[in-house]
Amino acid sequence: MSFEGWVIFALFWVVFVTTPGPNAVNCIANGMTIGFRRSLIGVLAILTQASLFLFLSALGVTALIAASPTAFWVAKLIGAGFLVYLGVRGWINATKPPQVVTASGKSVYLRAFAIATINPKSVAGYLAAFSQFVQPDVPVWDQMWLIVPTALTITALSYIGFTALGAGIGRAALGAVFNIWVRRVMAVCFIVYGALLGAATTPGRT
Repeated sequence: MSFEGWVIFALFWVVFVTTPGPNAVNCIANGMTIGFRRSLIGVLAILTQASLFLFLSALGVTALIAASPTAFWVAKLIGAGFLVYLGVRGWINATKPPQVVTASGKSVYLRAFAIATINPKSVAGYLAAFSQFVQPDVPVWDQMWLIVPTALTITALSYIGFTALGAGIGRAALGAVFNIWVRRVMAVCFIVYGALLGAATTPGRT
C-alpha cells in the first residue's frame, strides 16, 4: 500500500468509526452509567471484534457470508432482536438509578462484543475497506502490517472518545429528569438501529 493509499484508507476509517452507530451508543451509555475507566472494557471488546473482522476479511470469510442471503437474513434477524431488546430494557430502566455494582467487567465486555459483531455496518465497512484499499497484486498479509495497526488505533481513539463523552454527560446530568431522558434517547437509538438492521438488505444486493 502506497503512502497516498494509506492516507486515503486512514481517512476512510476515521469516517467509518466516528459515524454514530450502535457501538457509539453503547460506549456513551456505558460511560454514563458505569464511569469512564470501567467502560474501557467495552472499548477492548470492540477492538477484539475489529481484530477478528480484519483477520476474517483477509481470509475472505466476510465476503462469503455477505454473499449468502440466507446466512445474512438469519444474522440480521438475530441482531435486530438483540438491539431492540436492549432498547426496550433501557427505556424501562431509564427511571431507575444506574446500578454500577451489578455491571461486571465480563458483562460489559460480552455486551459490547455482541453489539459490535451484529452491527451490519461492520460487515459492510470491512468489505469496503478490503475491496477498495487492498492491492490485489500484492499478498494481502504483506499489507496487513499497515492496515491492522492503523485501523485499530483509529478505532480505539474514536470509541474512547465516545466513552468519555458519555462519562461527561453522566457527570453533567445533575438533574434526574435530564439523566432519564438522555438514557431514553440512548434506548430509542438501540430500537431504531435494531429496526434498521431488520430491514437491511444484503450488502451489494438490492
